[in-house]
Amino acid sequence: MREAGPYPPDAYDFLRTGLAHTVEMIHGDDVPATDAARHVSGHQLSLGLRDYAIQQFGLLAGPVLRRWNVRGTEDFGRMVFNLVDAGLMRTSDEDQLDDFVDVYDFEEAFPLPAAV
Repeated sequence: MREAGPYPPDAYDFLRTGLAHTVEMIHGDDVPATDAARHVSGHQLSLGLRDYAIQQFGLLAGPVLRRWNVRGTEDFGRMVFNLVDAGLMRTSDEDQLDDFVDVYDFEEAFPLPAAV
């Protein structure tokens, strides 16, 4: 957990299930089990995670992600590369952390709900 950075286990679980959602979004549900067939770019993963967060949490997506210290698409990239460093995820030779930088603005993608 010390090496996981500021992100709690729930954030990594979200990333794992959000990756599966993104792979299905991009490649369909009959994807061969090979890494190459299931690969998505950092840009694609960031967009898929936005879609998945809204699907899972609705208007609370922003507050949930912020509670997990996820405040930008770069945080998704840091989490991915933390998992790569831990041997729990693989990337292609072309993948890099910069692929996750400023994919979209979190404030626009996940606006805070208006107070009632």
